[in-house]
Amino acid sequence: TIGNFLGGMWANESWGRYWGWDPKETWALISIMVYAFVVHMRLVPGLRGRFGFNMMSVIAFASIIFTYFGVNFYLSGLHSYQSGQQIASINIIIISIILIAILGIVAYIKYAKFYKK
Repeated sequence: TIGNFLGGMWANESWGRYWGWDPKETWALISIMVYAFVVHMRLVPGLRGRFGFNMMSVIAFASIIFTYFGVNFYLSGLHSYQSGQQIASINIIIISIILIAILGIVAYIKYAKFYKK
């Protein structure tokens, strides 16, 4: 969060604008908002459960991974540092999403079996 604010101040001095909707800036803001949601989930009565918090933590971590790899190697913009080949194909990304979904389903089944009695 501090990095986004300081980056905006620096961008205003360098480019004459605080925000440029660059993919890196946008995904950094999305990551902040996702983690703010995770932190504030405990305040919403329907979202206080252990399983929901753990699953949202995994999704929030995946947003950080996408912020680094997705923006640096797949999206173009002011903050794109791509050089050479892409490090992962779209198939690897789809397989990762499917594996995380399967992990979430299995975790929920185990959670329902042992904790919801």
